[in-house]
Amino acid sequence: MRLAVAVSLAFSGLAAAAPPPEAAALLQKHLHELIDAAEPSIACVLVSKSDHYADFGQGPSAARDGRLGEFRPLLLTRGNPARRELVKRLDLSLPETVPDKYGSGVVIEEENGLVLTTFHVIEGATKIYVRLPGAGRGSYADIQAGDPRADLAVLRMIRPPVDLKAIPIGDGGKVRKGDWIVSLANPFAAGFRDGSPSAAWGIISNLRRRQPPAVTEEVQRLKPLSQYGTLLQTDVPINLGCSGGAVLDMDGKLVGLTTALAAIEGGEAPGGFAVPMDANTRKMIDVLKRGDEIEYGLLGITVNPEERGEGRGVTIQDATAGMPAARAGLLSRDVVVEINGHPIREQDDLFLNISAALAGSEVTIKVLRNGRPFEFKPRLVKAPPSSWVPIAPNRRKVHGLRVDYASTQGAGAIPADAVVVKELEPGSPAARKLREGMFIVAVNDQPVPTPAKFYELANGKDPVTLDVVEADGSGRRKVTLP
Repeated sequence: MRLAVAVSLAFSGLAAAAPPPEAAALLQKHLHELIDAAEPSIACVLVSKSDHYADFGQGPSAARDGRLGEFRPLLLTRGNPARRELVKRLDLSLPETVPDKYGSGVVIEEENGLVLTTFHVIEGATKIYVRLPGAGRGSYADIQAGDPRADLAVLRMIRPPVDLKAIPIGDGGKVRKGDWIVSLANPFAAGFRDGSPSAAWGIISNLRRRQPPAVTEEVQRLKPLSQYGTLLQTDVPINLGCSGGAVLDMDGKLVGLTTALAAIEGGEAPGGFAVPMDANTRKMIDVLKRGDEIEYGLLGITVNPEERGEGRGVTIQDATAGMPAARAGLLSRDVVVEINGHPIREQDDLFLNISAALAGSEVTIKVLRNGRPFEFKPRLVKAPPSSWVPIAPNRRKVHGLRVDYASTQGAGAIPADAVVVKELEPGSPAARKLREGMFIVAVNDQPVPTPAKFYELANGKDPVTLDVVEADGSGRRKVTLP
């Protein structure tokens, strides 16, 4: 309120020739302090997509696990002018090198040198360099983990500056229309030489935009999260290079991550958009910080797109047998009105809150059944894989075996309370005895309904006895590893 009054007084004093009123001076001082505190945490993210790093033996990891490494050109160019020119084009640490792609980022953890940015900025990268404001404050970076559906990525600086400073994260789920905000980012790569971000300020213009439903089955609704209408809209222009920048509240806390991608296909784009740092986004960022995959939740339902609900809930058309909804007791014609305390007014609300709750979590679902309220607590499974390929290097294996939720196999003869064999390391004990697509229903005679339970029971055990079922659901037998 004090800032709003200050702004009003500041503008009312513009017509006068006298010095700015005290309120305007206070506002300007506050903005200076806020920007000065946040600026050291705003990065310019420089991306190369060149394959020539492999010519010097410094290409990315063959495992495609996000380990891109540094580029050290010393002694690589001696007596070879052509190679010297190539090195200049490849060395992102040089201020004069123009990257193939660029964007912005925000330091979110000092200890491990973690930087948050948008996935589309670093997609396809063979080298990444993170440049921060100030002389010599920069480092090549690996991809700690990234998810294209959420359009989020966490980078790990290989040689982070000793004075690295993380930005405090606020609650983007509590912002309102009209809230004052400050944006710090690198439009048009203006900061790729010196790392100095550009500042802008404005207000939150709107909170959510949604597309009308187009399909009915839950697994077909697995579109980018931004298309569920999750984005904040601001009146601050977001230009090329701003993706991954910071939207700060007036306390200097990160409440949004700017994105140059349009929130709505075919819609107008006044101002800019940002991914809100709400509870769902913060939970996903925590997953990526660990180097893990974001495992989106799946309830196992079908809805009728013709039944809009008029803001009073979403009607379940069918609950798939064997999936969480049916197993918890949800029925056709139940009207979902709330999930984990979030009101469900339309279908995008439903699918967003199920996806973002993440696999393995128990959700509280309130429904109306023939007008009477009921509550259910299904435990979500994992949505099947899609065309989005995440980067998640922290995938565990036991005796050369990696498992996943059985639901990732899609519809079919999926046993209840089972995991599926997802990956077998060549030459490992598991590869000699198992096949991908098999189901594991028990470890040492204990059921394994989730991958987490499987690893809890199998990790470090030698030997370990598995109850396995063929991919078609038949032929249960025991297999001992190693």
